[in-house]
Order: sequence, then structure tokens, then C-alpha cells
Amino acid sequence: MLKEIFNKPTKWSAMKQLILKEVDDLIIGSLGIVSFISFFVGGVVAIQTALNLTNPLIPKFLIGFATRQSVILEFAPTFISIIMAGKMGSFITSSIGTMRVTEQIDALEVMGVNSLNYLVFPKIIALFLYPFVIGLSMFLGVFGGWMAAVYGGFTTSFEFTTGLQAEFIPFHIAYAFIKTFVFAFILATIPSFHGYYMKGGALEVGKASTVSFVWTSVVIILVNFILTQLLLS
Repeated sequence: MLKEIFNKPTKWSAMKQLILKEVDDLIIGSLGIVSFISFFVGGVVAIQTALNLTNPLIPKFLIGFATRQSVILEFAPTFISIIMAGKMGSFITSSIGTMRVTEQIDALEVMGVNSLNYLVFPKIIALFLYPFVIGLSMFLGVFGGWMAAVYGGFTTSFEFTTGLQAEFIPFHIAYAFIKTFVFAFILATIPSFHGYYMKGGALEVGKASTVSFVWTSVVIILVNFILTQLLLS
């Protein structure tokens, strides 16, 4: 499948419009739900950390430290990607699967168009912007944690900011975005595979979307484990 995606490319004039449409559907269309979830989960992480710091000898800046580590290392790149496996993945599988059911893919092949390149390649290119979504998630997660901790009376803004800066390792940001690029490729290819090669009618489109979500989530979790072992061990 991957080899065919890059063979016999579609004309750039047509491909450009396809890429812009995928950017709108997959990236811009995901900003709202990602922003909402990131802000409030960041707040929950900060509150739960604050409530567990019962010993008065433990410094309050650890609330900011724990929020930063949780959001940047795992929540933003990994758990948002699993959520996107449900949103983006199901959309990709159902849209391609519907084209398979209605024989639009067969029509593309008859016209001499490489249907895999036409349908999947724009999604891969559009998801190169996926790190922007994760960067926004990181920012809003930390900001939500700051809002919850400061305005909830758990710590001061100075202490929270001190925690954000404490023992900061720049490679953790690189690690998060390396994972993000890999997850973006997974989000583009596995759902496309399940949509393109599905068989049956409208009912099978729904089943293919469910299977696609499950396998995409499983692969993301396994790859997350492998990358963490390779990059942080």
C-alpha cells in the first residue's frame, strides 16, 4: 500500500486542492475539541497534584512541575492522538469506505488515476501539520493547570511558574514532537488502509471505522512504549 501511495502522483494543481481540503477537515476541524479537552485536563492534573501534596514540607512549585511533565511527556502527544484516532481516524475510514461502497474508487481507477495517491497522500501531507495541534494542546494544558492551581487557591502564580521552569530538559520537547510525527503517520495510514480495503455495504463502513479506531489506538500505544524506551532510557 505505502509503495502505491507514492507511485504515479496526481497532478499538483489537483493535489493542492485536495491537501487544503484535508488540512481543513483533519487539522482545523480538530482544534476545537483538542483545545477544550487539553485546557480542562491540564486543570484536573494540577488540582489532583495539589490535593495530594498534603505534607507542608513539600514545596508548592511541584504542582507546576508535575503539570508540565504530565502534559508535555504523555497527555498532549499520546492521549490526544488516541482521541484523534477516534475523530480523525473514523472520519478517514468512513469517507474512504463510503467511496469504496459507492464505487467512486473504481471510477478513479477506470480514469487512470492512482486512487491510493489521490486519496491517501493528501492526508499524509496534511498531517505534517499535526504537531501544531499537539503544540496547542501542550500550551492549553499547562495554561489550564495554571488557571486551576492559581485561581483555585492551591498555589501562587510565581510558585507554579517556578515549577514549570524547574529542571527543564529541552529534549523532552523534542521527544514529544518526535512521537507526534510518528503518530501523525499512523493516524493517516491505518484508517486509510481499513477504509480502502473494506468490503461490503453501508453497515460495513461503520464496522470498518470501529476496527480502524481500535487498531490505530493499539499501534499508537505500542509505538509510544517503544519510542519511550529508545529515546528516554
